[in-house]
Amino acid sequence: MSTSTSLPEAVVSFGKKAEESIALRVLAAISFCHLLNDLMQSIVPAVYPILKTSYHLDFGQIGLITLTVQLTASLLQPLVGMYADRRPAPYSLAIGMGFTLIGLLLLANAPSYSAVLVAVGMVGVGSSIFHPESSRVARMASGGQHGLAQSLFQVGGNAGTSLGPLLAAFIVLRRGQESIAWFSIAALIAMIILVRVGAWYKAHRSTRGILKPRSEADGTHPSSKRVTMAIVILVALTFSKFVYMASLSSYYIFFLISRFHLSVENAQLHLFVFLASVAAGTIAGGPIGDRIGRKHVIWWSILGILPFTLVLPYANLFWTLPLTVVIGLLLASAFPAIIVYAQELVPGKVGMISGLFFGLAFGMAGLGAALLGRLADATSIQYVYRVCSFLPAIGLLTAFLPKVEPPKRAH
Repeated sequence: MSTSTSLPEAVVSFGKKAEESIALRVLAAISFCHLLNDLMQSIVPAVYPILKTSYHLDFGQIGLITLTVQLTASLLQPLVGMYADRRPAPYSLAIGMGFTLIGLLLLANAPSYSAVLVAVGMVGVGSSIFHPESSRVARMASGGQHGLAQSLFQVGGNAGTSLGPLLAAFIVLRRGQESIAWFSIAALIAMIILVRVGAWYKAHRSTRGILKPRSEADGTHPSSKRVTMAIVILVALTFSKFVYMASLSSYYIFFLISRFHLSVENAQLHLFVFLASVAAGTIAGGPIGDRIGRKHVIWWSILGILPFTLVLPYANLFWTLPLTVVIGLLLASAFPAIIVYAQELVPGKVGMISGLFFGLAFGMAGLGAALLGRLADATSIQYVYRVCSFLPAIGLLTAFLPKVEPPKRAH
């Protein structure tokens, strides 16, 4: 009798484990494709020196290239996400990567400056299609651990952004503009993987709907006014995070050379350690949020770095590296928590929310780097860090965020 009752349970248990294994592979696949997508997108600014020479561009025209990428990769994302929320398109991920592939091939053989703009615009469009829907897939494959899934997804993008300029230096800068076409192989690989991911997405779309938070189900979900206020606060927190992050990722080497007279190689080593801490923080932020709550992570990751950012402009060389490591770890943990918190705040709008905040991340990082560069030209790089040191104080706004997560159940 016991055997007859345990057999169905064993079958169900085996089925669940097999399904979890497949979901984990899907999550790994979408993270790897995020790496390839952001690697290819980061190729564009890395080849600016070649484009400037080949087409006799001035800095204003270089800026227009950046603007084209930012407009297509940032502003389109919320619109793509809103459309996908209403009409999910499982194979749009592969189609978006096709835009990137065509853009890279055109960029490698662009006959004119206007063709360059079209090419980078297509790369941006591909990225804008990829991020909202891939974030939805990551959430579907999370098995309820939404923060962990978001962290794994985002760290793939971080790795790709770091690898792009490195590969461009070894391939494109040595072999010329035509060698950009080699990176289209990465887009082709991603398309093949994303077709399979799309098939999984299509099969699970109807059976794995995004569950509404318990707070919404029992009528305690925040009112529409509080939701709107919370989104505005999250946008402000995203601004704080990415503008400060831009100050380090774009100007940290110049700060070290100016203040401590380090060699370029030594300064680059410091930057590498900082970027490694950012990757570690991205991985940690999601699962920690799953355990202790997203709002707590947002508190500690943004406001928590304030003492360290205030000290950094005045620290000696010995303390500068550990300070930036702590800042990178804590600050990077914020974004997975912000994304998942916002998804729970506005249930059923995963695409729109993901597109909005990924778009803001790209846009604010680019805008922040440009404005801080102007400020550094007008004053000094050390003055920039003194000004930016107060940005994490915006984290005080976290106090006004409503609670949207269900209470933790005792084990």
